[in-house]
Amino acid sequence: MYAVVMNKAFVREPEDHGDRCPRCGSRGREVFEATLVAQLPPEERARIGEPACFCPHATCEVAYFDRFERTVEVAGLRRPVFPKDPQAPICPCFGLTVEEIEADARDGSVARLKEHRLRAESPEARCATAAPDGRSCIPAVQRHYFKSRGG
Repeated sequence: MYAVVMNKAFVREPEDHGDRCPRCGSRGREVFEATLVAQLPPEERARIGEPACFCPHATCEVAYFDRFERTVEVAGLRRPVFPKDPQAPICPCFGLTVEEIEADARDGSVARLKEHRLRAESPEARCATAAPDGRSCIPAVQRHYFKSRGG
């Protein structure tokens, strides 16, 4: 039997793009400067560089981190954000809460979700600055609704 010896020059190593939270290891979501400025007081914003990522893990105390593993913790945010604070609105633009989504799921109602989707897709939405990850909440709202329905 022959042993196979591979030269490291031919083995592709996993690439580290600096998008893993240094505290919990979750893959972060890269955010824009406008998001950081809106979410962080100036002294906290100055602590991390670009590109920066939002840690989406609900129980991790890190809110933002950069490639040098510098972090801003949840306590440094201007206001509570979902999912770090489950009481914060899942939609910071229009105030939709997890409790409202769960109530609709129990009732089998989709009217509020349809109305929310229309508003969230409108020019009224301020996702880039209101959401901690700078993205629309629509996918998170839908996931939470279907999870609450048991689906």
